Amino acid sequence: MADKSFLDWPFFTPQHKELAIELDQWATDNLSAIDHSDVDMACRKLVSKLGEAGWLTHSAIDPETGGSLDVRTLCIIRETLARHDGLADFAFAMQGLGTGAISLFGTQAQKSEWLTLTRSGRAISAFALTEPQSGSDVANSTMTATLDGDHFVLNGEKTWISNGGIADVYTVFARTGEAPGARGLSAFILPAGVSGFEIVERQQTIAPHPLATLRFTDCRIPVSSLLGESGQGFKIAMSVLDIFRPTVGAAALGFARRALDEALMRVSTRHVQGAPLFDLQMVQGHIADMAVDVDASALLVYRAAWTKDSGAPRITREAAMAKLFSTDHAQKVIDQAVQLHGGDGVKSDEPVEKLYREIRALRIYEGASDVQKVIIARQTMDIFRKG
Repeated sequence: MADKSFLDWPFFTPQHKELAIELDQWATDNLSAIDHSDVDMACRKLVSKLGEAGWLTHSAIDPETGGSLDVRTLCIIRETLARHDGLADFAFAMQGLGTGAISLFGTQAQKSEWLTLTRSGRAISAFALTEPQSGSDVANSTMTATLDGDHFVLNGEKTWISNGGIADVYTVFARTGEAPGARGLSAFILPAGVSGFEIVERQQTIAPHPLATLRFTDCRIPVSSLLGESGQGFKIAMSVLDIFRPTVGAAALGFARRALDEALMRVSTRHVQGAPLFDLQMVQGHIADMAVDVDASALLVYRAAWTKDSGAPRITREAAMAKLFSTDHAQKVIDQAVQLHGGDGVKSDEPVEKLYREIRALRIYEGASDVQKVIIARQTMDIFRKG
């Protein structure tokens, strides 16, 4: 039984606690029946089920009433889903990340057209930022969007794009050339199936997810596809990541909680020399380390989420700390759970073995751990200089 005492922390309202308990029960009742043998089909099914149950209404703003994204809710949902099923967490997360720019910067027409579909699970979204030569270095993007009358013409490639190949709508970032580097990027809404847009490779990873390389060859889209203003692309991307980066930490936290639960079950039921494995002091030490890592991660994740929800315009430092610590330490917690399971820990499709494969990518995507350290160091120095 996962520890839910953190829901009594002052970061949360009673509504957050109710949501967490309701989602936990829904996940228990619904996710185990999803067949993961066909990953694309599983993702489509998960998006549909999450939409039908109303959980995707939290992934983007209501196009009719407006408002803002509640980051604590996003984190609670990701943590809970990740604890039950990594692919379910992925399906929810990409609906939010893929349409985050539309929620934050879209026109009313853009919001009405796309958010209604993604919030209901009737359309799948994707966030196309990474390029073959520019991963975390967004300012080095080379894909171009050239204005030609009442259209933009896109040329270039994106890679490692989650939901690539199954998405109905993509948020795409390309260089419009207003200035060098970060100041010359813009964001666009691109429906799947547009002429000149193709999926050139489906990528396979240790934890299967829909991933693809996208190619754009003289791909024409109307100027109404522009998100925000021309040249605002870097600002838009960073604003979206500022909100969703803590949720990556929340997903890692969900994986870590599941690993700790599996380890507790193992050491309380496995006997060595006539006594539970837990009676060994060294094992107790490992459990203690895992529990501390889980709670420390939760504190950093929900501090970042609470800070954003409390009105902070940016949470760059808090979000980077949450992602760095939670993903790195979830890796340690899961590794220790595998160790405590002995040979069973490396059997294919055992819970801790699946967690071991799931966690690794979280230390890379949406800003690798080393990049987060650079961000934290620079932000910390800025605070010091300002006194």
